[in-house]
Amino acid sequence: MLKKIYSKNIHFKCQGSANCCVSRGSYGFVYLSLIDLKKISKFFKLDKIKFIRKYCEYTNGFLHLRETKKNGDCIFLKNKRCSIYSARPIQCRTWPFWEENMQAKKWNHSLKNFCPGIGKGKKINYLKIKKIVEKDKKNEKKTIFRKDLIS
Repeated sequence: MLKKIYSKNIHFKCQGSANCCVSRGSYGFVYLSLIDLKKISKFFKLDKIKFIRKYCEYTNGFLHLRETKKNGDCIFLKNKRCSIYSARPIQCRTWPFWEENMQAKKWNHSLKNFCPGIGKGKKINYLKIKKIVEKDKKNEKKTIFRKDLIS
């Protein structure tokens, strides 16, 4: 089923709208894996625990970036640009190719209205999309759960 959806001329090129960097409640949390945590804490030259204390919180036991802005903007979004782009989490790198987005109705309706990059740019082939979806799924399974797992 997924191959059928992926093979239907999926075009995507980021348009820089930053819509994907705005939280919509728990749906919009940027969850962190250990890989993400290492990369971002290194970017800030902080040890992992100091980074967590400064920039993160837990919801239902899962570690995610803290939400401090009332409008839902990511704490690292500055002038519609990611201020940690080179160290951004895998969840951000794989957008919009998340498994839950790869349903024809969702892709063609709600996502197309939300993300102006959908339908733009060159066609992205099935194998590349599958690889990105798998990368996101693998990373999601490694989301940090409970404080004691990273001490």
